[in-house]
Amino acid sequence: QVQVVESGGGLMQAGGSLRLSCAASGSISSINAMGWYRQAPGKQRELVAIISSDGSTNYADSVKGRFTISRDNAKNTMYLQMNSLKPDDTAVYSCYANIFGRSVVGGPLTSRGYWGQGTQVTVSS
Repeated sequence: QVQVVESGGGLMQAGGSLRLSCAASGSISSINAMGWYRQAPGKQRELVAIISSDGSTNYADSVKGRFTISRDNAKNTMYLQMNSLKPDDTAVYSCYANIFGRSVVGGPLTSRGYWGQGTQVTVSS
């Protein structure tokens, strides 16, 4: 079956940097769009950045120029480099991947979205 797992969150002072990773594993034929979302306490989940299979990217206005999304298709892994962090960046960051694969062992090939479990990023002032 397919899984996506984030890593790299933590506590950082304002102005610092963190790098998040999202690794997809399992019976994967191909990965389409991948993206990072975040949800701060008391707020709705918002899109941070998205990257297509051909590498084109899109960012939320609040992170443009500070965050960089990238992917390594050979490793089925996506990254989010976060620089010049601000306290407002504090949130649980989750990765999303649209994957063409088998969600269960021996099952049919299907295209569906998968979410990671989330990783906490806390930025202190």
